[in-house]
Amino acid sequence: MNKTELVASVAEKTGLTKKDAEKAVNALFDSVQDALTAGDKVQMIGFGTFEVKERAARKGRNPRTGQDIEIPASKNPVFKAGKALKDAVNG
Repeated sequence: MNKTELVASVAEKTGLTKKDAEKAVNALFDSVQDALTAGDKVQMIGFGTFEVKERAARKGRNPRTGQDIEIPASKNPVFKAGKALKDAVNG
């Protein structure tokens, strides 16, 4: 499912117009992004949790040249599915 299909599904399930559903979906995405950027967790009970995990700097190797390289530390958004979502997916 892509974003257009998600908007159409939200519009159908809520009775909103596609334009209003798109605004709602965009607002949700923006709110999650703003919270993660601020270093906060976004918990949706039963659905899952979005949070930022920090990856430490590490050594790597360029597969083409075999040269050792330093991979810098980074922050990555992660999602952990909640129990209700896992149960729904697993039937």
